[in-house]
Order: sequence, then C-alpha cells, then structure tokens
Amino acid sequence: MDPYKYRPSNHFDAPYWTTNSGVPVWNNNNSLTVGSRGPVLLEDYHLIEKLAQFDRERIPERVVHARGATAKGFFEVTHDISHLTCADVFRAPGVQTPVITRFSTVIHERGSPETLRDPRGFAVKFYTREGNWDLVGNNMPVFFIRDGIKFPDMIHALKPNPKNHIQEDWRIADFFSHVPEAMHMFTFLQDDIGIPLNYRHMEGFGVHTFTLINKEGKVTYVKFHWKPTCGVKNLLEEEAVTVGGSNHSHATKDLYDSIAAGDYPEWKLMIQTMEVADEDKFDFDPLDDTKTWPEDIFPLQPVGRMVLNKNPDNFFNENEQVAYCPALIVPGIGYSDDKMLQTRIFSYADTQRYRLGPNYLMLPVNAPKNVHHNNHHDGVMNFMHRDEEVNYFPSRFDPVRHSEKYPYQNMKVSGNREKMCIAKENNFAQAGARFRSFDPARQQRFINRIAGMLTAPRVTQEVRRVWLGYMSQCDSTLGQKLAAKCQAGGQM
Repeated sequence: MDPYKYRPSNHFDAPYWTTNSGVPVWNNNNSLTVGSRGPVLLEDYHLIEKLAQFDRERIPERVVHARGATAKGFFEVTHDISHLTCADVFRAPGVQTPVITRFSTVIHERGSPETLRDPRGFAVKFYTREGNWDLVGNNMPVFFIRDGIKFPDMIHALKPNPKNHIQEDWRIADFFSHVPEAMHMFTFLQDDIGIPLNYRHMEGFGVHTFTLINKEGKVTYVKFHWKPTCGVKNLLEEEAVTVGGSNHSHATKDLYDSIAAGDYPEWKLMIQTMEVADEDKFDFDPLDDTKTWPEDIFPLQPVGRMVLNKNPDNFFNENEQVAYCPALIVPGIGYSDDKMLQTRIFSYADTQRYRLGPNYLMLPVNAPKNVHHNNHHDGVMNFMHRDEEVNYFPSRFDPVRHSEKYPYQNMKVSGNREKMCIAKENNFAQAGARFRSFDPARQQRFINRIAGMLTAPRVTQEVRRVWLGYMSQCDSTLGQKLAAKCQAGGQM
C-alpha cells in the first residue's frame, strides 16, 4: 500500500463513517455509556475526538480584515509593459495567470455587517510561473498614516473601546487629532465611497508606491489601480441601514451569487509610473502613502484585466486560511522606501505565522503553483513529503544550484540613522483639492459626517478645535461650514 496515494480530500471519502485515523465508526448516534442512561465512558474515543475537533474548528481571526470573501479567476495581460518590467506575469498580451482575490472590511469582527463605514481590503494573489505575487491594497488610494510605528495605536483607536467593546467616536477623534496626515484619508472614508454597494462595485488600489524593474535593470516607480467594469456604486446611510438590516452578509452573497449566475465581475488593472529621477520635483513625497499622484501629470495606463469566475470550494480553506503578504513579490517587481510598506513587509507574514503556523505557505491556497526548492524543514503541521538526505547548502551531494540572476533594484541609499518625519509632509493640500471636487450636496454630506464625529459624546473642545484647524487648512470654506455645523449642534 502506498501511504501517500490518498492525500486529504473529500474525493477519497469512504461510504461509511470513520475516525480521523480511518477506523470504522459503526454508531455515530450514541455515546458509549454504562447502561442506556449513562454515565458516559471516557474510553469512547470517537466521542472525544469528535468534540475535541469541534472545539478547535475556529482559528484566531485576523486582527484586521477579519470579515471578508474570496473568489478565484484569472488575470490577463491586455497591454505590453515589457519595456517597464521583466516580470513573467506581464510578459506579453494574452498571457493569463490564475488568481485568488479577497475583499474585506478592515476594523470589525468576522461576523460584523458588511454595511459599516470602513475601508475595504482588496488583495490579489497571482499564482505566477515565478512564484506568488501578492498585491495587497484597499478600495481607497491613500492611508491614514505614513509610518508603521503608529499602526497598532491607530487600529486600537478605530476598534471598539476595550472596556465596553463599543466603537466610539471620541477615541477616533482623539487619536487622529494627533495625526494631521490622516485628513486626506478622511476625505475618502467620510465621503460617499465609505460604504460600497458591494465588493463588485468598488475600486482597488495598491496604495503604496512599488517599483518595476526591466531586463536592463532600469527601475521605475509604479502605483497600481483596479477599475471595476461595472462602475463604482455606494450606499448612503439610510440605504446601508436597510440593506444591512435585511442581510448582514449582503456583499459576500452578492459576490457569490453573481459568479454562480455567470455574471463574472471584472476589473481593469491600470498603472501610474514615475521616473525615479523625478521624485523630488513635486510638493509632495511620491513615496508617502497618504498622497495620490495627480492623474493629469501621471496618467493611468492600461495593463490588463482580472475576471473572477469561480467561487471558493470551501469557505474556510480558501477564505479563512488564505494568507496575503505585500512582501511576496516576483522578479521584475520591487518595493519602494515607503515607510508603511516597509513595515507591512514584516508584519503581514508575521501575523500569518501566528494565525496559521510557520508552514502556512504549504496550505494549498497559499502554496506556489510552480516548482520550488528550499531547506525550510519541519515545524508545526509540516505535511510536505520529503525523503532527501541533505538539508543544508552548499553540498557536493546535492546538485541544487542558485537560480539564474535576474535584474533587481540597486539604487544607492545614504543618510544618517535617525527617527524623524519626512521632509515634505504637505498634509492638507490634496485633502482640500478632493473636497473641492465634490458637488455641493456631496460636500454637505461629508461635513455632516465629520461634524457627527466631532459632536459625539466625550469629544472635548480641544480635540474639536484641532480638527477644525486641520480642516480649515485643507479648505477655508470647509473649516467655516464645519465650525457652523458643530456650533449648530451646541458643541462650540
């Protein structure tokens, strides 16, 4: 008998019940007892195994992005960008690569409503011929902070109060009164797009600046954008109450039902590119994730399309156990010095090792689909079959070699070791420009939402004054109207 013939799969199920070790179970209805009334005997191994397995069905939920849904499909190149990158995934128009995409809310628990005002995660895992590439972003092009050292505090402020487990505006207003760079992000979060209609009708962004490296070794800065072909649609507050009240999993259901019906959601992948030599020519830092690149200067360039045409086979295996990490890149794609990105390179893999174990990349949904080889042995739940005798490198007994060298970014880095903010903060200009781009009704809705936060119980006059100062620096009219709204509520 070949012990490796039957890999764990329901396709090899027996027609009768067994224990996890394969022993037949002739009675799955009654516990082993003394007499018909009990007591129950501890020696009933099947009973103990069944309960113990059930007790451990839940794994630690994600600290952020706990609530989410996945779908599978493909990415297809439609436009040639081989002059910008040697990445195999972009090698030629027509090339298709399998993907699994996860959409999520950020702050709340795994079972929370999908109609809450919250950023949405938009993460795509490309199973390329050169390994997995994870493009892990959100439905908003910027972020709250630019340095990852603030991330735990920011999430703590946005999450429920640890004393009463209620999300409270006074905590949010207090924390962000110390974070002026967040004002741009708030013009997205408290805008109408703060509650997407569903996952199909929202954009996606890589948020950070990455790099593309071509076969000559030239490095180009890049930002990634996903544009839904069905358009962007959102829910206003009253609509969100109605939708969420009827189904708190409406976005998950919409995604699943659409794919099941053959109405496959599709997004166009667009990029913005910038010459590295030009990064100091603007009044903002192009590596600052609280900023966008103006599209009139850096136009969107089409690259490809993503089609999601298959639902997960099992929600737990392909949603709860799928693990994304922005550190996972492939030849031809690189990181920038964006401080927030640099922090996420460590943090995402670290949290997956905590949630899923050190061998999480062996799980089928996370494993690369190309051949791979390393000496990362053993560890908890290592189920890879290995029979080699040499698990070190180099060795004259093992013919494994280094891969062929590929271009990588070798830009010079210099400076003093220090803890300090970037030089070009410019925290308010883009936030003000975005506010002015809204029509009057949309501006008023934005003002109402910010005013609602600033007039919430326990928000102090000092915190309110700081926020009004920030908003006035974004746009003087915004500051005046926001102050009037707060004053009308008796909070000035």
